[in-house]
Amino acid sequence: MRVRCSLAFLLISALSVIASAQNQTPATDSNEALKQQIDRLQKRAMDWPQLNRYKDANAKVPEPEKNEGRVVFMGDSITDGWKLAEYFHGKPYINRGISGQTTPQMLIRFRPDVIALKPRAVLILAGTNDIAGNTGPMTLEMIENNYASMADLAKANGIKVVFASVLPIHDYGKTKISERRAPEQILKLNEWLKSYCKANGLVFLDYFSKMVDEKGMLKAELANDGLHPNAEGYKVMAPLAESAIQQALKKK
Repeated sequence: MRVRCSLAFLLISALSVIASAQNQTPATDSNEALKQQIDRLQKRAMDWPQLNRYKDANAKVPEPEKNEGRVVFMGDSITDGWKLAEYFHGKPYINRGISGQTTPQMLIRFRPDVIALKPRAVLILAGTNDIAGNTGPMTLEMIENNYASMADLAKANGIKVVFASVLPIHDYGKTKISERRAPEQILKLNEWLKSYCKANGLVFLDYFSKMVDEKGMLKAELANDGLHPNAEGYKVMAPLAESAIQQALKKK
């Protein structure tokens, strides 16, 4: 409800700006840009978790073959931008990442984008956008509850779970990523993820320790913008992910 109210407020505010601009000056490119922004906000309000992003693709996913090790990669832009076929040749891995998403959005689309595809395992990489407040302020407890709910849904449907650590970030580029993603918060969330996995028999995938430098930041050569892995970053991540997946698939 709070999200809908916030979006409604944004729409009303944007409409007010356009009305004011039109009263003062003739229609301009600036007004058109504002209208386009309103259209985007309206679409987001109608489909906040972006259930339509993979709706058609999901409908085309066939039933898994016998003994198929199907795995769904659930996540945000780091997953969305990962060309899985290039790093996991011939593997029945399905990408269901959406750029900018947070755990509450992933939780809402967990059934259509994960459970309905009948994977044997799901690899969840999230949290960084929650810490950044992409969909509003979030406490660590709120983030943790969303992770736990996704794990409960997966386990109830016989799906093995891999929780990936939140990746480190760096400030070595033009943008100071740490202003919205405090390293201390990332460390705390990763500690919780590791502990939760241990207590509940899940697999913890530790990207963080393999990608962090001596300053506690993401190694500069692994991400050009301080947040999203480049090709070298994904090369580090791929074997770690594969090892974690195989560990999960072997669990009883």
